[in-house]
Amino acid sequence: MVKAIFFDIDGTLTSFKTHEIPASAFETLRKLKENGYLLFIATGRGKDGLGVLNGFPFDGYITLNGQFCFKNDGTVLYENTISRKDLEILQVEIEKDPVPCGYVMRDTKVFNFRSQLVDDVHAITHNDNHPAGDVSRVLDEKIYQVMIFMDEEREAKLMKKLSNCTSGRWYPTFFDLSPLGGTKVRGMDVFAKEFGFTMEETMALGDGGNDEAMLKHAGTACVMANASDALKAIADYVTEDADHDGIQKAFAHYNMI
Repeated sequence: MVKAIFFDIDGTLTSFKTHEIPASAFETLRKLKENGYLLFIATGRGKDGLGVLNGFPFDGYITLNGQFCFKNDGTVLYENTISRKDLEILQVEIEKDPVPCGYVMRDTKVFNFRSQLVDDVHAITHNDNHPAGDVSRVLDEKIYQVMIFMDEEREAKLMKKLSNCTSGRWYPTFFDLSPLGGTKVRGMDVFAKEFGFTMEETMALGDGGNDEAMLKHAGTACVMANASDALKAIADYVTEDADHDGIQKAFAHYNMI
């Protein structure tokens, strides 16, 4: 029996066309809440990118792909940051052939420089309009994640030099660099311990590569129609996309609303 449900945001709760959560999804969330389910967000977004949820009272939030996890009352249950050594290595590599990088702190983000690639992603997320500035100071800040606009071949070479980090890509033009340890899976385990449920009692919904581990970890995996074939292959159920009431149809399928 499902007790706790974990939702990705971009491409799962939100539509890639409207960049908003459909009314049918909000109505589904309200019904799930009324029916006693624990509801959690599991996203690559930072705390400052949760405005799209319109204040809906989730029980907890796994943000920055698991690097910063907190309860609805603001209590921080877990945080994890990139080491100064790895940030120094990254800055050296980026200086050789500059690409846009967004350094994510607890409540904001700063880019080394912006390009059309960044603007294109902001058009989807409505969460990446942060200015460019002096990023030398990030070495002395808590950096939870770095948004790096780099192709997969160069990413692979970079990651060999950052052995204490991991990467996740949910959009073709960039990947999220994160420290080892904090993942969406880690966040699920943190909340399971805090609220007293098992993984067998969880359901996860996602659509991107950074959702794969979470979906595999959950008792029930539900994947959106806009996901890749590889992700659909691990799903217990494939629902419609957000534009076709995918969230509502998923929970109707499981008779949970």
